[in-house]
Amino acid sequence: MADTKREIERKYESDHSGLPDLTGVAGVETVVDKGVAHLDATYYDTVDERLTASSITLRRRTGGSDAGWHLKFPVSEGVRDEIRAPLSDTLPDELAALIRSRVRDVELLPVVRLRSDRDVRDLLDAQGRLLAEVSVDAVHAERLSGGVGDAQWTEIEVELADGGDPAFLDKVEKRLRKAGVRPSASSSKLARALAETAPEKKRSPASLDAPVTAGDHVLAYVRAQRDAIVELDPAVRQDVEDSVHSMRVATRRMRGTFKSFGKVLDRAVTDPIGDELKWLAGELGVDRDREVLTERLRAALDEVPATLVSGPIAERLDIWASAEHGGARGKLIGVLDSRRYLALLDTLDALIADPPLLKAAGKEPRKVIAKAVQKDFRKVSGLVGQALELDPGTDRDVAIHEARKKTKRTRYAAEAAEPVLGKPAKTMVKSMKALQNLLGEHQDSVMARQTLRELSAVAHAAGESAFTYGLLYGREEQRAGAVEAELPGFWDGIKDGADAL
Repeated sequence: MADTKREIERKYESDHSGLPDLTGVAGVETVVDKGVAHLDATYYDTVDERLTASSITLRRRTGGSDAGWHLKFPVSEGVRDEIRAPLSDTLPDELAALIRSRVRDVELLPVVRLRSDRDVRDLLDAQGRLLAEVSVDAVHAERLSGGVGDAQWTEIEVELADGGDPAFLDKVEKRLRKAGVRPSASSSKLARALAETAPEKKRSPASLDAPVTAGDHVLAYVRAQRDAIVELDPAVRQDVEDSVHSMRVATRRMRGTFKSFGKVLDRAVTDPIGDELKWLAGELGVDRDREVLTERLRAALDEVPATLVSGPIAERLDIWASAEHGGARGKLIGVLDSRRYLALLDTLDALIADPPLLKAAGKEPRKVIAKAVQKDFRKVSGLVGQALELDPGTDRDVAIHEARKKTKRTRYAAEAAEPVLGKPAKTMVKSMKALQNLLGEHQDSVMARQTLRELSAVAHAAGESAFTYGLLYGREEQRAGAVEAELPGFWDGIKDGADAL
């Protein structure tokens, strides 16, 4: 079984060997010599260094107290999540799954071998608690593939103790700087090894040029959503909070962008990709929609006085909420491992590498992008107006739901337009988000009432009272009615503020 550890550390280099005296660091009572550990690590990547490009490291290491497979994902500067699995001859399946969205079918190769003599010191406070581990690493790097030669250097590494205050690292750094030690120019040992053993003619990856044309700006937004899907894949597999929702939103953003900017990207090419994104969003939403609805119904039930709760309502809701939860989770992992999903990622890469640009893509972006956002806004306006003309009931519910979907699309188009249109687009994003939330409250009420009818029918068939279900249903009707009453004035305010676009 793999386990995850949050790693907060800083790396330094010095023109002098050895470690400066750290007994003067504020809070440090004792510096304990832990001896020298001999570490031997082989790092793996694809031939085109896909993991390295994403600042991900995968290694198999022997020696020290944590021998095994280590997979590290960046969190922020100096912070990484390290996922560890026991030592084995081959990469454990659970780690392989976490890098599948990046590696896909490409073979992993040993690229660098690092052998280090690690001289370790523990920094302890007055109570003998560990504050940080400081090590002086004498490193020998040997290139195994994709490069030439070897390299040697010495670095100082300071790793914060589990649960420690990151501000303590500032205190250590202050002492190190006074001794002439400076922050390392490389983010990791692997990065330095790759740089120092790279072929002479190999060029560093060119940075993306700043967007100029309308096509540049639209592709920048599409690329950001592609990156989000790939980067969220490991978090979804690990069931990280909100990761499923975030990936689902990225698929919707990209799909909406294809539709909104059909004058920029050829829809004959993007529509089939949009269909696959819709499929993925649907698979991601199987468990999420039920989870959101469950939270709503439980909160509503909590507001009902105990004297008005008739029958095992909470138990019925728990049974409904847990139905197929485990199966849905397993199915989602199966989706992320499927050929269809991996083929979609390959297709997105190909689209970005060779985009199906139309004539408008080469034009000055302001007019092209503003026109697309305005067109989406007019569609929202028409749908909201249509909904307001209908009497309360199923037809109005459907019309409001359609308006909500177009509102999302307009919001995403305005997000893509922000770098070009500035404040007017930002205002549009804010307005569409507010409208989306209002219409979403209405749709949630529609879905809650549908579920309450189903639960009521089950309870009635079991000879239980359906009174409380009816009470909750009535309250949901009131909530939907409040949205419908608020919508005309709310919409008038949005229309007044949309003229600047």
